Amino acid sequence: MITARDDRRRTFETVPPGLEAVSWWGRAWVSALESVAHDGARLTRGRTYAAEGHVDAVTITPGRIVAYVRGSRPRPYRTELSLPALSDAEWSELLESVVADPTALAALLEREVPESLSESVLPGAGELVPRCSCPDVGRPPCKHAAALCYRAARLLDADPFLLLLLRGRGERELLEELTRRNAARAAREQPDGTPDFPGVPARAALVRTVLPPLPAPLAAPSAVGMPPAYPADPAAPDPLALDQLAADAAARALALLRTAEDPMAGLSRWQDAVRLASAHPTAGLTGAARALYRELARATGRSTTDLARGAAAWRQGGLPALLALEEPWDPPAGPFDRARPALLAAAQGSFRPDRNRLTGSSRQLRLGRDALWYSYENRLGDDDWWPTGRPPSPDPITALLG
Repeated sequence: MITARDDRRRTFETVPPGLEAVSWWGRAWVSALESVAHDGARLTRGRTYAAEGHVDAVTITPGRIVAYVRGSRPRPYRTELSLPALSDAEWSELLESVVADPTALAALLEREVPESLSESVLPGAGELVPRCSCPDVGRPPCKHAAALCYRAARLLDADPFLLLLLRGRGERELLEELTRRNAARAAREQPDGTPDFPGVPARAALVRTVLPPLPAPLAAPSAVGMPPAYPADPAAPDPLALDQLAADAAARALALLRTAEDPMAGLSRWQDAVRLASAHPTAGLTGAARALYRELARATGRSTTDLARGAAAWRQGGLPALLALEEPWDPPAGPFDRARPALLAAAQGSFRPDRNRLTGSSRQLRLGRDALWYSYENRLGDDDWWPTGRPPSPDPITALLG
């Protein structure tokens, strides 16, 4: 049987790997000590001590964290961090606020610190006090206390109930008290003992009735949002790869929402590489995007210039635009018979026909198999044609001029 005394003392022979705090409350814990530090060099040395394993077993009890930290001398120093425990009245107010907020209660049961409790349980200004038996009599914290703070943050990351233990209550007694208060609150809200479950009686649910019409669907968003940020954890996957996967999944979801068609369906390896690259315009490419272009080009056996040209076509009109870029074909004469006189009448000059292409001195129109005209421009001469980015159109004048 675990007594309240046992529940209020935890000792850890080892600390979770890693040095940087991951959770928001772990980072807040470190910030509380760093905010009172007067010497950045001590903090840096403390981080080194923590990384090199100078902190021995860590014991946590209400109001303090204690450990022996090995320094430059053979005998380790007794180091502690103290934090005032909450009074019974403060604990009662805190627990009532938790049972009154289902979100906070769920977060605590998921072993997370609810942000609504941040002011109650995290160290306030000047509350976290370091002490050490080392001869460093300068302004605290010394490097040994800083090392203990960084290691303790990893423990708090893994088990936020340790933060509540520091404030005076163990995990088991906290959960028992929350269960009791939650039941009491439910009894007060339902004095007749009838549970307030959402729903309808089964008899009423089975009665034949005419259902109301479904609400109109929400409009599709105009663009894909930014992917989330990822923690810089050495054990995590490559952040660039995660970013690409998240951005691509969002783009596919938006395409499905708008067209009910998967943009990846039936694509070849090269076409899918172009689709991925099209999310990153070549103007002002970041280092990460340049690396993506290199990897995609290498995987498909093409050059980065080919990939950039294909991505520009994809942005112009998707797969049909890419096919218009890469696949010359022989269309019927009708579209050309109408297009060339129309271009002359619009004072756009003479265009020379060649299969599905009409070519001027520095501009070109290509007829896609979707019966749309795609506009091109010659950038460097020597038949170096690039999509202009103007939307395709069944009218050659509109496609050319935008």
